[in-house]
Amino acid sequence: MRLEAKLAFSNAISKLLLVLLGALVIPPIVQRVAVAHTDFRLRDQQRRVLALIARDGLVAFERGERAETYADYNIFKQEYITLTPLPAGAALPPERIFEEPRQVDQQVEDFRILSFARPPGGAAYRAFRVEIGSSLETVELLTATLRQLALWVLVAASLLTVVSDAAVAHYLLAPLRELIVRKLRGIRQPSDFNFQPVDTDTTDFRRLDDRLNSLMRQVQSAFAKEREFMSNVSHELLTPVSILQSRFENMLQDPTLPEAHAQQIVESQRTLYRLRNTVRTLLLIANIENEQYLRDAPVRLSAAVADVAEELDDRRQQRDISLEVDIQGDDVRPHANASLMHTLLRNLLSNAIKYNHEGGRIRVLGRPAERGGYTLRVEDTGPGIAADHLPFLFDRFRRFHANAPNSPEGYGLGLPIAKTIAAFHGATLEAESTVGQGTAFVLHFGAETGTAAGFIPPS
Repeated sequence: MRLEAKLAFSNAISKLLLVLLGALVIPPIVQRVAVAHTDFRLRDQQRRVLALIARDGLVAFERGERAETYADYNIFKQEYITLTPLPAGAALPPERIFEEPRQVDQQVEDFRILSFARPPGGAAYRAFRVEIGSSLETVELLTATLRQLALWVLVAASLLTVVSDAAVAHYLLAPLRELIVRKLRGIRQPSDFNFQPVDTDTTDFRRLDDRLNSLMRQVQSAFAKEREFMSNVSHELLTPVSILQSRFENMLQDPTLPEAHAQQIVESQRTLYRLRNTVRTLLLIANIENEQYLRDAPVRLSAAVADVAEELDDRRQQRDISLEVDIQGDDVRPHANASLMHTLLRNLLSNAIKYNHEGGRIRVLGRPAERGGYTLRVEDTGPGIAADHLPFLFDRFRRFHANAPNSPEGYGLGLPIAKTIAAFHGATLEAESTVGQGTAFVLHFGAETGTAAGFIPPS
């Protein structure tokens, strides 16, 4: 998962947790707010009642006899007020707010009640206890409204922050995406690296870009020195090898040469022959990596496979190995090197013959890839390659089971050459293998990297 997606996902999760936490915390807070608001209204009504009594006296509240309790409530029975005369000389009850059911007409409702006492106003007026009540249904309605409003505000704010965080992360990580796309993705070899600085004012990305450029310059220098060394050493080794080969051939022409010495010279010639092939192979790899070959001719893969198959026909028939070639679609590579392409296919088919069972089978399958390019598979029915050996299959001079009985002779350079030629043509070469069932080398030409997407060989 990309870093930007991870940041967006983590932000979304944090906002979701925030919403869940709000759903747990908001209701009691809103409940307290609603109760506090109700208490505030009750005290406001208390001040208004006291102001009315101070202005008009108790005349507005009394009915008939002065000892009668006065009660009043609104039409929806959501609020009420009572004035109850207190016995003469009785202690005044303390002011308090409490919740209690009250019967209004024939209904019992739960009210939040503010109860306080008015002291006597001289001899004419006795002390009164005043109750101002507000229905808890109103409190609950206010609580539900505030809770719903708070939750919607919280959800909307969370979504807004998720979008804004994603936009900010997208903007801040743009230099990192450019680093990955322009400087890391699709770089097949150090010479393809783009040293143009990334436009960013973020110090970390600037340092990363500078460090990448510095490291790639070192890598390019090391690769250049390695290629130059390999090329020079290969050139220098070919001359003495050729001289020794000529001397051995002249010595074999001597009729007085003892048989034992002649046998030793022949063995030395075989060693020189292997050494010369190794040097030439290294020189070929160095020349390819130094791009001393041209890709200036179209090559039809089916024709190249047919040429290689004809060249290796004797070796294949000696081991009674069948060959099936099934190449379809547009298999022409417009910019290629015919000689190198022949070498590449020859190495793959030669390996398929060399590491196959007697009476085995080889299939060469070619198909256009789903997303462009072309895929060529060379399959054999050999013993297969262990999974832990596959990552090192294209390393130079590495051979697996080289000392095993009946192991084919080789130098461990055939597959590295094939890999180098494939990269030279902008292609990828990978191996698929199952122990006991065989091995398939997948050669994919085109913009796509990795194994052929969507390529399914016929059964």
